Amino acid sequence: MLKSLTDLELSTNILFGSIPASIGNLTKLSTFYLHTNKLSGSIPEEVGMLKSLTDLGLNTNNRSGPIPASNGNLTKLSTLFLHTNQLSKSIPEEVGMLKFLKDLELSTNILSGSIPASIGNLTKLSTLYLHTNKLYGSIPEEVGMVKSLTDLGLNTNNLYGPSPASIGNLTKLSTLFLHTNQLFGTIPEEVGMLKSLTDLELSTNILSGSIPASIGNLTKLSALHLHTNKLSRSIPEEVGMLISLTDLEMNTNTLSGSIPASIGNLTKLSTIYLHTNQLSESITEEVGMLKSLTDLGLNTNNLSGSIPASIGNLTSLIWFYGELSPKRGQCRNLTSFQISNNNISGEIPPELEHATQLQQLDLSSNHLSGEIPKELGALRLFYLLLDGNQLSGKIPPEVGFLSNLEHLNLASNNLSGPIPDQIGECINLTVVNISYNYLEGPIPNMKAFLEAPFDALRNNKGLCGNATGLKPCGLAASKRANQRKNLKLIILIVVPIMGTLLLLFVLAACFFTLRQKNRRRNKIPSATGSLEIITLWGYNGRALYENIVEATENFDSNYCIGSGGYGNVYKVVLPVGQIVAVKKLRQTEDSVLVHNLKAFESEIQALTEIRHRNIVKLHGFCWHLEHSFLVYEFVERGSLRLILSNDGEARELDWKKRLNVVKRSGQRFVLHASYFGTARLLKPDSSNWTSFAGTFGYIAPELAYTMKVDEKCDVYSFGVLTLEVLMGRHPGDLLSCLSSTSTHKEQKIFFKDVIDQRLSPSINQVTEDVVSTTKLAFACLNGNPQQCPAMQEVAHALTRQSLALPKAFSMVILGELYN
Repeated sequence: MLKSLTDLELSTNILFGSIPASIGNLTKLSTFYLHTNKLSGSIPEEVGMLKSLTDLGLNTNNRSGPIPASNGNLTKLSTLFLHTNQLSKSIPEEVGMLKFLKDLELSTNILSGSIPASIGNLTKLSTLYLHTNKLYGSIPEEVGMVKSLTDLGLNTNNLYGPSPASIGNLTKLSTLFLHTNQLFGTIPEEVGMLKSLTDLELSTNILSGSIPASIGNLTKLSALHLHTNKLSRSIPEEVGMLISLTDLEMNTNTLSGSIPASIGNLTKLSTIYLHTNQLSESITEEVGMLKSLTDLGLNTNNLSGSIPASIGNLTSLIWFYGELSPKRGQCRNLTSFQISNNNISGEIPPELEHATQLQQLDLSSNHLSGEIPKELGALRLFYLLLDGNQLSGKIPPEVGFLSNLEHLNLASNNLSGPIPDQIGECINLTVVNISYNYLEGPIPNMKAFLEAPFDALRNNKGLCGNATGLKPCGLAASKRANQRKNLKLIILIVVPIMGTLLLLFVLAACFFTLRQKNRRRNKIPSATGSLEIITLWGYNGRALYENIVEATENFDSNYCIGSGGYGNVYKVVLPVGQIVAVKKLRQTEDSVLVHNLKAFESEIQALTEIRHRNIVKLHGFCWHLEHSFLVYEFVERGSLRLILSNDGEARELDWKKRLNVVKRSGQRFVLHASYFGTARLLKPDSSNWTSFAGTFGYIAPELAYTMKVDEKCDVYSFGVLTLEVLMGRHPGDLLSCLSSTSTHKEQKIFFKDVIDQRLSPSINQVTEDVVSTTKLAFACLNGNPQQCPAMQEVAHALTRQSLALPKAFSMVILGELYN
């Protein structure tokens, strides 16, 4: 009824429901604002009848459905705000008819399809925001025709392809946001023509090649984000011309060479992130000229040499990821110090105690040596991560003064002695890892230690306590007390009768030697005789044999925790409290070692001396015609298959962790720690067997007709295991389907539909790694064993940088990987 109404503004209320179709009667309306309400439903087609409209704001509601094509009739429109709704489907071509439009904001919806080429007709447009949608396809060249643009935001979509060179025509641009897409190719040289730019963000794409030197022309730039791409080669010296820059982020690429000295010209910089690249040589002295710097990230590179003293001038520094130096103590405002995954050597400087605001200290995965300085106890640390170094000596008691400490990781060092009681005073400690050291004695009586997984305490010299995998301290203490009492008694008896005892010892030794010679003569091994060989290094073998038989009640099935081709596996708790896994071998003619016993024992001796995190430790073996078995270290968490079959645990095993499992598995196979290791020891002089034991579903098909076990069997097993890790289930059905499906049908299977659906489909940076690892797995499963790669080649391939995808991940077809 209000046909003369020109201005209708009902914004910023809590209106709900739909927009009535009768709104189309307000033909004189020039301003229509309903933004920031709770309106739902679709935008009525009748809005297209409001031909006098200059400003339309329906943003920040719960609108759904498509953008009506009738909006193309609003030829006088200057601003169109539809952002922050739930609008779907494609952007209509008719939007190109709005030739007076200056501000078009369709961001934060669920729009799909490609950006229409007709957008190039909007020659008066100054702001174009299409970010945070599901748009795909390439950026149209026609965008370069909108020369009046000052702000362009196409970020956070699924756009792919190269950045168009025509973007260099947009010389009035002040902000260019293309980040978080799947753009590939190089950064166009034409970017250097955008001299009005203040903010350039191309991060989180698949861009490759070098950073163009023309970027030095952007002297008004305050933020440059190129991180999380595949950029390579050196950082151009011309970066030093960006004198207005406050935020520089080039981390997570493959940049190499040295840090350019010209970076010292950027005196307004507050943040530099260059970490996770392949930068080398020493840190340039000129970094010390950046006195406004608060965040400096240089970790995970190949930097070497000494730290420049000039970095002590950075008194405003709050976060530092880089090299180690006593000068760090001069950075009084430093709250986080991370230099992990570099090649840093030397000792931890005690001067760090002067960095009194420090809360996080991460020096992990370097080559640091010496002792842990006691001065660290004066800090307010929440995280202390020193794992993966060569630190030695004892854990200083002063660590117990870190009352705020939540995470302590000292794993994989050479630390020795007892754990100081003072650590029990770290009441906030929740995560601890002290594995792979030489620590001994009781663990602190606190939750972090008592509930720690076995992997966090394993492989030490003699830890005890009430935790998984450790023997109780009471037994050890009682044993030591008895030993002291016995020692006193022996001294009282031995001293007065030393001569007599020595004579008896000599006589006993002679008697024992003669008796042993007689035993060896009478005990010649035979297939039907009474063969009894017990070798358990570090233990009384015969006593332990009886303990194992008794603990399992003569290998009762109630103690069985698994079964394999050569026998069953039992969980055994020894009298001293230690838990071991015992693999009882089935008695067959093939497993008789009468003539190969010496060689077999030599192989077992070698295996017991292996110390590697990817191999379960073998303690020794027992050989007897009644019970023959191998004794292994007991691993608490169970098998990978059990983890994948549990939805909760499988979700915790994210894509990065799964890829890490595959890499470590590859190392393990190269170390010949595959399933078939025991089989080779049981019959070392044979390559063609009349019987074969293995885990079905992982055995190479050629074994069915050749019965020959060689390295290619390991390669096939690794391929099956890799697919199982990525799919979350055994790939048997998939392999059967692929082997019997024609190429035409095969191409209809999308890779994204095959991998584990329990994980988020958006796998971002690891997309290329997942695809290349799958291709490698299929190569291992080649029907012709001679065309399969060697295991050494597989392990090397897993360490290489993955190639960029030629298309969007969602469009990758399984057949392209399988073929």
